[in-house]
Amino acid sequence: MTVLSVNVNKIAVLRNSRGGQAPDVVRAARTCLDAGAHGITVHPRPDARHIRADDVRALAALCHERGVEFNLEGNPFAPPREGYPGFHALCAQVRPAQATLVPDGDGQLTSDHGFDFATDGERLRPHVAALKALGCRVSLFVDVGDANVAAAAATGADRVELYTGPFAEAFAAGDPHAALAACADTARRAQAAGLGVNAGHDLSQANLGAFLAAVPGVLEVSIGHALIDEALYTGLEATVARYIRVISTQ
Repeated sequence: MTVLSVNVNKIAVLRNSRGGQAPDVVRAARTCLDAGAHGITVHPRPDARHIRADDVRALAALCHERGVEFNLEGNPFAPPREGYPGFHALCAQVRPAQATLVPDGDGQLTSDHGFDFATDGERLRPHVAALKALGCRVSLFVDVGDANVAAAAATGADRVELYTGPFAEAFAAGDPHAALAACADTARRAQAAGLGVNAGHDLSQANLGAFLAAVPGVLEVSIGHALIDEALYTGLEATVARYIRVISTQ
């Protein structure tokens, strides 16, 4: 069965907008796990706009205590700076089960594209090797429709994560068929190269079932923004439980 990793970045956004410790990121993550989530995802950015290094350490401890996956996302090329020791340093401190590499810049509102393996492939290889030496499973963020997706295997990565933003937009517009076909094709080409397939970005209760029904062998979905949005109205525990039900029916 596909596993659900809940991204709790948005909890930290709300906390940071006011200062202090409320809402509590660790409490939110614990609630998600109590409701049946299989793991927790965070994407600490160098500007600390939401998840901070201290959050990473606290969430890693929670996931270790619960025996669940901790998925740490980040750009391996981003240099360290005050308050952000760098992605590798964070991984060395907390040893996440999975390190998901994402090519986002400081100015991006959210991750919105995958790696270009023609230019980034060789640069990624030493980063992937270093993370695997820490015991991390390594996943690379990729664009659906990337004809070169199989090249991710040459970096030494274990998985790819399909960027599902365009699919979510097509689904909302009422015509997801071409986008779903492209997702399925990209997944199959990655799998043929020996890569596992994860997925994430703008997946929701509304579109997740259709996505999983059409795309073969998805191992993990990472969902944050839509899940937190929905939880504002129905509660965090109930919302996570509903996602688990969607996944279990596929």
